[in-house]
Amino acid sequence: MGKASRDKGKRGEREAAALLKEYGFEARRGCQYQGGPDSPDVVADGLPLHFEIKRTERLSLYPAIEQATQDAGAEKMPIVLHRQSRKPWLAIIPAEELLSLLRQVYPNN
Repeated sequence: MGKASRDKGKRGEREAAALLKEYGFEARRGCQYQGGPDSPDVVADGLPLHFEIKRTERLSLYPAIEQATQDAGAEKMPIVLHRQSRKPWLAIIPAEELLSLLRQVYPNN
């Protein structure tokens, strides 16, 4: 990975943390020196989520969500936040996780 790509990744992580802060969540870039549940791209304190940030023009969707899922461990929900240049952020989660969230929000359906 080249310096420009690493810099874009760091900018993406800062942008994603700022997005979460904009919505009232405490967030910051994670520790990037190791993989696994202790090193998400963005840490959102108090949320049981593992964020994998992809700031790229072409996303390899399945490898990205597989990486997030593997790094999330059993206790956190894997989420890929992705953004292309001049496009809005998208959140990608496994369908089972979305359905579980919906069941919690709408328990009588």
